[in-house]
Amino acid sequence: MRANLRHLRAFLAVFDTGSITRASAMCHVSQPAVTQAIRKLERQAEAELFQRTSHGLFATPAGTVLALRVRTAFRLLDPALAELAPRLRITATAAQLTALIAVTETENFTLAARRLGLAQPTVHRAITDLEQEIGRSLFERTAHGMIATRAAELLTRAAQLAFAELDQGEADLGELLGREVGRIVVGAMPLSRSLILPRAIARFRQQRPTLPIQALDGPYADLITGLRRGEVDFLIGAMRDPAPIGDIVQQALFDDELVVVCGRHHPLLTQPSVQLAQLAAYPWVVAVEGTPTRQQFNQLFAPGSSTRPISLIETGSMVLMRELLQISDHLGFISGLQIESDIKLGAVARLPLRLGDTSRSIGLTVRAGWTPTRAQDEFLQALRATVADLGP
Repeated sequence: MRANLRHLRAFLAVFDTGSITRASAMCHVSQPAVTQAIRKLERQAEAELFQRTSHGLFATPAGTVLALRVRTAFRLLDPALAELAPRLRITATAAQLTALIAVTETENFTLAARRLGLAQPTVHRAITDLEQEIGRSLFERTAHGMIATRAAELLTRAAQLAFAELDQGEADLGELLGREVGRIVVGAMPLSRSLILPRAIARFRQQRPTLPIQALDGPYADLITGLRRGEVDFLIGAMRDPAPIGDIVQQALFDDELVVVCGRHHPLLTQPSVQLAQLAAYPWVVAVEGTPTRQQFNQLFAPGSSTRPISLIETGSMVLMRELLQISDHLGFISGLQIESDIKLGAVARLPLRLGDTSRSIGLTVRAGWTPTRAQDEFLQALRATVADLGP
């Protein structure tokens, strides 16, 4: 709910005090201004947020749901505002913060304006007003564009998370009023895309046939950035050990084994037994550095030893790996579950080789303190039920 921030502060004050009079004193605005703010929010929510009685104002279920999200949003936003200027908590607007996010991400006023559907001077004025209140520049003007300062980056991230929380509140209100609002955004790592996610979505669709779902793929670093900005609800895939940063939480779902695979006519398949040392003579298709799969691959071969493969192709594409294995003597190192269907179809074969412990944990990654909407919680339940169906 991208409502006026001052209106939301007034709403929260009424929720906490049960009084227009006390709320107006807390917010340093007139009583009619508080009354008008509540009415505007109710029109936007299409629901009454308070019951008016002779003893005061009491929150309705819709008001209680909204208050929880608004309080969390300001808990995320206000420390960043206070860090920059004492009055910014009162003066900063949603429009200014939206412009800040757009300029930070595009590094250009014109591109930011185009993204927001506004005139370039409007975006420029919003940033200028913020900078005047803070008393310093939020961007460094360089030949490569408008580069956000550290202060601007911190405020941008706080605003992104606050707005994400308000969007969650809008979804909660819709749920309460019998409307389907919002969407689910999943950061899908390779194993989840090929095995878990399709089954979980199909199960979830039995309950929610129309709620939009967006499955994003890409490098882990990009998915984590999206998660921490509030653009992604959760990630599904190989967990990192240790977690890359302290503001995320990883929840294990199951363990997955990594295996060596090859084409159906690979020379090693004709041998009665295969030793690890023999594998170094062949070219490999492996995951990129920094991934759990690559870490496991590196551990198989002692650094600097003569048994370490010297020909590597790094990729996150299972399709590329499969095609290379089918037309050459390349070997692949990949999740056994991820490649299982290709093995059953005869597209590739698994080498009969004992590798020792090559297990890794597959799980969920969420923001610390994240509270899912009802629809998001139902999706996670469908996901866990899918994992249970797959067995050990």
